[in-house]
Amino acid sequence: MALARLRRRLDFWGGATLVIAVILAVLLILPILRVLLLSFVDADTGGFTLGNYVEVFTRNYYVNGLKNTLFVGLMGTLGACLLGIPLAFFTARFHIRGRAWISTLAILVLVAPPFIGAYAWIMMLGSNGFITNFLESLGISIPTIYGAHGIILVFTLKFFPFVFLMTQTALNAVNKSFEDAAENLGCTPWQRFRQITLPLVFPAISTGAIICFVLAIADFGTPAILGRGFRTLSTIAFAAYRSELGGLPTMAVTVSIIMMAISMLALLAQRRILARRRYASSLTNLPVRQKLTGWRNVAVHLSCHATVLIAMLPTLVVVYTSFLKTNGPVFVGGYGLESYARIWRTAPEAITNSFVFSIAAVILITVFSALISYIIVRRETAASGAFDFLMMVPYLVPGVVMAIGFVTTFRSGVFSGFSVGALLILLYFIRRLPYGVRSTTSSLRQIKPSMEEAAVNLGAPPLMAFLKVTVPLIVPGLVVGSLMGFITAINELSGTLIIYSSGTITMPVQIYLAVLDGEFGLAAALSTLLLLCTGACVYVVFRFADNRESTFV
Repeated sequence: MALARLRRRLDFWGGATLVIAVILAVLLILPILRVLLLSFVDADTGGFTLGNYVEVFTRNYYVNGLKNTLFVGLMGTLGACLLGIPLAFFTARFHIRGRAWISTLAILVLVAPPFIGAYAWIMMLGSNGFITNFLESLGISIPTIYGAHGIILVFTLKFFPFVFLMTQTALNAVNKSFEDAAENLGCTPWQRFRQITLPLVFPAISTGAIICFVLAIADFGTPAILGRGFRTLSTIAFAAYRSELGGLPTMAVTVSIIMMAISMLALLAQRRILARRRYASSLTNLPVRQKLTGWRNVAVHLSCHATVLIAMLPTLVVVYTSFLKTNGPVFVGGYGLESYARIWRTAPEAITNSFVFSIAAVILITVFSALISYIIVRRETAASGAFDFLMMVPYLVPGVVMAIGFVTTFRSGVFSGFSVGALLILLYFIRRLPYGVRSTTSSLRQIKPSMEEAAVNLGAPPLMAFLKVTVPLIVPGLVVGSLMGFITAINELSGTLIIYSSGTITMPVQIYLAVLDGEFGLAAALSTLLLLCTGACVYVVFRFADNRESTFV
């Protein structure tokens, strides 16, 4: 009897493991391998060649793009650290009024699409931006937002919450004895911070910095909107793909592989640095927040609140602009709802597609997150270890790379039967699946397996035990992971731009095209709608998540 139950259990989870392995192989490994192999193909002869890489590393067009990508990526990461580390230290070490408000605003900045921030900065500091015009009326001339400095500004203000939230969590867990000992030995506050506190939280800082760097070099919308001739690898890959339509996109995939290689090298470098030293400390004698007085109290409060408010400024500008009165693409003064009325006339399809594709992807994410998480946590097999490793891959692969891989894999040959809509759903699913898996895995690790084993011992089939016992217990993790997947899927731009057709346009693509056409009112209204959906999801995540800060990083 017990042997029969064991056989049924093995059969069910063995079958689930096989299905998941096939799905990951087809939707994740195969597209990446396809991109990698195409980078060694001669577009004219179809033969093997290293010429694509030779051209990328010798032709100025590509070399400059590589330099530009590394420059804005590194500078944006540095800027994020310069904002995030002091903010984390102040909120972790001192009594700051509105501390929860600061964390909430930082999270809202984190989940808002970066291309919306780029568009908002054009409204403020573009050639005809209201801040530019105001300063010119005072006789002050400033450079416009276009170019490398604008891209770095957007990256800094967009990605600093990663550094802030992760460093704040680490600072709250530092053993206070180390800092007290340094103070007793005569160290100044700056020496204590630089020599004791900073090394202890370096793993968190470096992890946040790596996330910033990887996202910055993969970002397409910001350099595409603000670049004005300043090209990065993401915009070069997109342009190369569009120019190679009808043939093999060899140069596009070669550039894409280089982007992915940079991300992986950055991660390996961080792990190598961390492996050289020990950073552990006991979770005892935790720090106590101090109360500041006088000008220091005022300065710290101003610094903290000003940082998050400036970062939120693009979002506020977008919402405000959406209510300005327009006549077509022209703002005519006063307030009105013309921009929202234009949405329903000109972009209803984009709204419908965004929700349909994202919800369909989230359904898949929810189902497979539960199955994959169970296999990773409960079944110690080679497959579970492989699944856990593969869940890191979508984080490192830029959207342009995955989209090109999907196009080259599923538009011809054995898998050519997929429609454009289906490809977008599958792309969103595989790219956002790690959010669901990580969140659900975290919940499942807190549940003792004895309850599931009891259900099986009482005669419940493995599937029934999983559905009746395990799933209800991991619902919070499933909800949080699925909502995070929805937030990022509905805001996807770079991958959608590669795949979409006229009938499958989404809100991010519509916003991007509206900005390029100077339709700022329409772009603002659509952006506000997108931000509203994102904000609603964030609110629900807050209600379900035990630790809202860690959930979003």
